[in-house]
Amino acid sequence: QVQLVESGGGLVQPGGSLTLSCVLSGDIFNYADMNWYRQAPGRERELVAEISLNGAAKYANSVKGRFTISRDNAKNTVYLQMNGLMPEDTAVYYCNVYWFTDYWGQGTQVTVSS
Repeated sequence: QVQLVESGGGLVQPGGSLTLSCVLSGDIFNYADMNWYRQAPGRERELVAEISLNGAAKYANSVKGRFTISRDNAKNTVYLQMNGLMPEDTAVYYCNVYWFTDYWGQGTQVTVSS
């Protein structure tokens, strides 16, 4: 059984930083690419960043240069370091893994506001 648990969201001022964490329970972490998505009110869920088994990362254009995805295979954990946060980054952030089907965490709220 695969479970994803995110943490680290919160309220931050524009220009600030947050680090999100996602722990995967199950045996697939060392076999799967990991993803971070986000969904803002009234908008579709969008892929923010993805990281492969060997650590190769890809980013949405909107976050490139500001966000960094990383993984610790020993801890079954994927991270999203977010710097230079802007109000348009406000969303619920979800951890995702695809292993024959999509698995999602419960989401963590990130609010960027002064």
